[in-house]
Amino acid sequence: MNGGTAASLSLYAAGSLDAALSDVARAFTMSTGTSVAATFGPSGTLRARIEAGETADVFASADMHHPRVLEAASLGGPVALFARNRLSLLARPDLDISSDIALTVMCDPAIRLGISTPGADPSGDYAHALFHKTGDADALRDKAMSLTGGPDSATPPDGRNAYAWLIETGQIDIFLTYHTNTLLARSQMPLLQIVELPETLQVRAEYGLIVLRDAPTEAWKLAMHILSPAGQSVLGRYGFDAAALPKGD
Repeated sequence: MNGGTAASLSLYAAGSLDAALSDVARAFTMSTGTSVAATFGPSGTLRARIEAGETADVFASADMHHPRVLEAASLGGPVALFARNRLSLLARPDLDISSDIALTVMCDPAIRLGISTPGADPSGDYAHALFHKTGDADALRDKAMSLTGGPDSATPPDGRNAYAWLIETGQIDIFLTYHTNTLLARSQMPLLQIVELPETLQVRAEYGLIVLRDAPTEAWKLAMHILSPAGQSVLGRYGFDAAALPKGD
């Protein structure tokens, strides 16, 4: 921390945090007068941009790995767990699917299964971790189409949720993604199905927050605001699980 002050902060954050942290940033600006310029995208891609020299004061990742890599390189720290998420399936309205047969449907050769891009986007890494738990990991990895979070991923029209758009345009039958993403998709297409996964398959996502080296004092205030009851409440409204306390407390 350089101890200086700033009228504006740069926040780099995972794309799945767009809606929630945009609200948190607006509340922070209203209470402090410090504006927040937010950049949202795949966590792995954002980490690479920071490593390449782009200026970010706070980095909010959809996993703990990417901020810990920055911490290990002495680019910031410490890393704090600030939210949890889980995986769910988003399915087209007419598909015969439920939690009990979710794995059978995912493995069906006729069903087009979408995931995010592993490596670039932690959502894709979590999807691969789920595949590993099924006993059909190789088949699922081979059939899954990486359609979001990568450098060559198609961009939906302005204002359209990517997952809802992929299903509406017939590019995919089901998409394995964060539960919070399925909620946002269904807010645009209410007939979409959200399928909870059996606990035996579930993969939990832990989100990590880091203040970068030489960030101004206000960056630490923003990080604390995200971790505060007010910030955690906003995350909760968007479907995230609070992480200020150990899970189960």
